[in-house]
Amino acid sequence: MSFIIKDLSYIHADKETLFAHLNLSIRSGEKIALTGNNGCGKSTFMRILAGELLPSSGSVLRPEHLYYVPQHFGQYDRQTIAQAMGVSDKLSALDAILSGDTAEEHFNTLNDDWSIAERTQASLHDWGVDGLPLSHPMEGLSGGEKTRIFLAGMELYQPTAILLDEPTNHLDTDGRERLYNLIQRTSATVLVISHDRTLLNLLPAICELSGQGLTCYKGNYDCYKEQKHARLNALAQQLEEKQKTLRLARQTARKVEERKAKQNVRGEKSSLQKGIPRILMGARKNNAENSSHKLLSIHAERAERLQTEIAGIKSSLPQTDKLKTDFGTSLLHTGKILITAKGINFRYPAWSVSSMESTHTEAAQMLWASPLTFQLKSGNRLALKGNNGSGKTTLLKLITGELQPTEGVMERADFTSVYLDQEYSLICNERSILQQAEAFNHRHLPEHEVKTILNRYLFSHDVWNKPCSKLSGGEKMRLSFCCLMIADNTPDLFLLDEPTNNLDIDSMEIVAATIHDYAGTVIVISHDQEFLKDIGIRQELFLK
Repeated sequence: MSFIIKDLSYIHADKETLFAHLNLSIRSGEKIALTGNNGCGKSTFMRILAGELLPSSGSVLRPEHLYYVPQHFGQYDRQTIAQAMGVSDKLSALDAILSGDTAEEHFNTLNDDWSIAERTQASLHDWGVDGLPLSHPMEGLSGGEKTRIFLAGMELYQPTAILLDEPTNHLDTDGRERLYNLIQRTSATVLVISHDRTLLNLLPAICELSGQGLTCYKGNYDCYKEQKHARLNALAQQLEEKQKTLRLARQTARKVEERKAKQNVRGEKSSLQKGIPRILMGARKNNAENSSHKLLSIHAERAERLQTEIAGIKSSLPQTDKLKTDFGTSLLHTGKILITAKGINFRYPAWSVSSMESTHTEAAQMLWASPLTFQLKSGNRLALKGNNGSGKTTLLKLITGELQPTEGVMERADFTSVYLDQEYSLICNERSILQQAEAFNHRHLPEHEVKTILNRYLFSHDVWNKPCSKLSGGEKMRLSFCCLMIADNTPDLFLLDEPTNNLDIDSMEIVAATIHDYAGTVIVISHDQEFLKDIGIRQELFLK
């Protein structure tokens, strides 16, 4: 076995249980995807497997040669590339030896790894980040560059087991293809957290983490989706049957109670007519009431048991099925020219910080080798494509007017737009969920209507005071759409910058359905081909 996870639980410092009593065995060489909704604990689970975090209870048996690529890299910003890759000590020892320092500690640190510098540079070259010195700080590198540096470590270390947490989030198409190929050809054990359906379809097994624990499915994502659909249909049928049984149980209890009440009245009248002493009548009445209470108690227990079973089934069913979005139609007529770009290009100003010199020299050049000329018309659905660093986000900012072109002309018609970026900056982290919703109540809707819309977007009353800073990416996406609905703000143009990066699959499908049904203009940056197909992209603009 490569991993043996026994009775694993994790409880937050605030006593909230994230997951409990998880059990899983992963054989050597197995390749498995780990899925689940935002906030279910996937990244925490993987950090425990990697040895970065201690569980509240339970145990993990892990392989010796383990390599972990986290989802976020901010903790490495104060390190150099060499430090982040874990080779700085060996490189320092090698430099000392080559400089004539023959201290035994240097040889012990190097451990006969004389080719460490060449192998490190070769692995970085394979992942397209060989233009940076190993002494370069991680801070200031793009998300794609940081991801590639950590993925290069897989080739450098040749581990027996690999843990990957959302590895395709910041990768361009070329980087994704390279990762797909590596996962397919490696003999190592692989566990991947991902919402990338192309990647998920390359893996022969999927484990889903939820409030009910780990559920494992054989087959790739398409097979998992079919199996899960069948399972959810069976649960929905069970739910319907249990609810029907509960209704019948309540009807029966009510009829029993009514019948007993009638019998008691008839019995009392009959006793009076027969002249039975009141003390004896009271005893008979008490016996009848005790019998009635016992019968009603049996019915009540049955109803309570059914309610518990129904609650359990409901907790297993996805809440996102209840979420429906219905943005209106843009008021602009189809075909109206919104943007005309004539020979535009952009140059970022050169920075003065010496540690970033290699990046600044490049940034001081024009962004695109050839100036861009294009038109955007109302009703267009356009994907901006290109490798990391090709200027896709910059072009979005030029389209919105946040930036102005360095050369060329950008003509804009009068239109409204909403820009949903990777950080969901529409959301103010300092506000609570309810405060965020109220900030968009420009129509002065009554408070109960705002709360009704929040409920419709799956924000129930018990989370209204939760700070927006504690929300997952999927929750922030839902709240963004909710705020736009409260404001009755159907834009003429939706601009989406890598909208699926921080989303679970359910949330991603909500975004896809929302944008697919929206009758307006869409510009999107995404390397997820399945998502682009789902939202009906019909045009592509390649940036070089």
